[in-house]
Amino acid sequence: MAIRIVRLGTPRAEGEGLRIGTVRRPPRGVPKAEFATRDYYDVWLPNLSPSAELVAQAKHAVSPADWNAFARSFRAQMHEHDASKVLDLLAALSHTTNFSVGCYCEDENRCHRGILRQLLGERGAAIT
Repeated sequence: MAIRIVRLGTPRAEGEGLRIGTVRRPPRGVPKAEFATRDYYDVWLPNLSPSAELVAQAKHAVSPADWNAFARSFRAQMHEHDASKVLDLLAALSHTTNFSVGCYCEDENRCHRGILRQLLGERGAAIT
């Protein structure tokens, strides 16, 4: 049992389980009834996405220092009560069921899902 960190909109891996979208906005131009069948997500959990201000900061990050500033701010946001509790829950569930969390970004190293991977790992999550 484990969590997969995925790019939303890509084909699902065998045994991936429930796909959770940790994004601020649903996919554009896709009817809600087709989110799962088009491999975006089964459940939307925007609580684990950066705030609108942080999304803008990430999009404008050009240097490693800019990205690190975003990462620090996003980590601080994820330490807030509600997000922290959701991360604790997902880490615990990773030991009993397969599921995935993801975002649309192409490069996980320049995406909040890479930071989510770290945060979940710090909580003892089983990650594939």
